[in-house]
Amino acid sequence: MATHDDIRRIASQLPGAVEGFGRFGFSVMNKGKAKGFVWTWLERIHPKKGRVPNESVLAFSVRNLTEKEIILGSDSEKFFTEPHYNGYPAVLVRLAAIDAEELEPLVIEAWRCKAPPELVRQYDGD
Repeated sequence: MATHDDIRRIASQLPGAVEGFGRFGFSVMNKGKAKGFVWTWLERIHPKKGRVPNESVLAFSVRNLTEKEIILGSDSEKFFTEPHYNGYPAVLVRLAAIDAEELEPLVIEAWRCKAPPELVRQYDGD
């Protein structure tokens, strides 16, 4: 089971990654804007009411919709989506169903999707 502490440990190793305020998530600055790459899912519990944070589910960015479909098709117990994310390159993951070791490359790739090229080169050691 992955935890917020695991995600925090992984993200803290990524250049420019900053933890958000208010609810759990991480972003990286790109072209003067904070670009979220992992964040707590806001679940719609009641129709016509606001979404509420579901701390047991993490949303993470993916490169494109093809990658999203591949991840979603790999394990429906771990990964899912909802109508709010239709057409958007992000996947939802149940933290109780994944361990930190499996989550680490997903968080790193999510960061790569949003980080500016100079930070990616810095991380890769080029």
